[in-house]
Amino acid sequence: MSNFVTRTGGCGPVRLATLVLLLVPAGSHPVLGDEYLSGMAWEEPAVVRPGRDGGPPSDAVVLFDGKDLSAWENASRWRVQDGAMICGKGNIRTKQSFGDCQLHIEWSAPLPVTRQGQGRGNSGVFLMGIYEIQVLDSYDNQTYFDGQAGAIYKQTPPQVNAMRPPGEWNVFDILWTAPRFQEDGSLKSPAFITALHNGVVILNHFQLQGDTPFVRPPRYAPHAERLPIMLQHHGSPVRFRNIWVRPIQPAAGQRVRPPFLRNARGEERPVP
Repeated sequence: MSNFVTRTGGCGPVRLATLVLLLVPAGSHPVLGDEYLSGMAWEEPAVVRPGRDGGPPSDAVVLFDGKDLSAWENASRWRVQDGAMICGKGNIRTKQSFGDCQLHIEWSAPLPVTRQGQGRGNSGVFLMGIYEIQVLDSYDNQTYFDGQAGAIYKQTPPQVNAMRPPGEWNVFDILWTAPRFQEDGSLKSPAFITALHNGVVILNHFQLQGDTPFVRPPRYAPHAERLPIMLQHHGSPVRFRNIWVRPIQPAAGQRVRPPFLRNARGEERPVP
């Protein structure tokens, strides 16, 4: 820690420093106070190589890489063109099922713009095939706010509208926490979602009220811990590309003792 004093001398200001030193015997270490230890034995985190430019990390499940629709069911009427999958007739679902996950998906509203409101670039990403985050061309396009791009349909608008113009690519990065149900089918814990649209937070740990229908209020109904992801056909030739997902789970560890404090002499005591 230093205190600086300024004097005026013949050659101009002279700055003097007063240093406060901590003197300790040779070979010893300063006493910094007790260390807190959690009492947890943590497993070493797995090493994951991150992707580049939005590409999949090393542990991701690639759902579409621009080549084919082999990861999807009911996709015979969708098509692949110029590295993108284009909405056709009917909704498509992943062949694999997912619960808690990180989902990356890129999408583009069609050109030319021919309609307005909900008719303009309408699709949807359904987590577990049930819970929709809306895909819509919301660039200079008014509609009901809990139905615009990035909304949890009929539950909440996005925090902001981060749309790019029609024809340009949009990116959703989604963190999904699946709901849990008791053995009797009652809700144990609700679903949560955090989402970024083009790198901008639009949903921050939003708690879902249930599913996302058009014709009734949302509600939860018991279902499996893992279910397919669904992409919706809603009459617009929306394009998708670079779709990948990572199943996620908390850090692994087990408690081996209650939390405690340890001083510099190695003496331990319980946390007060």
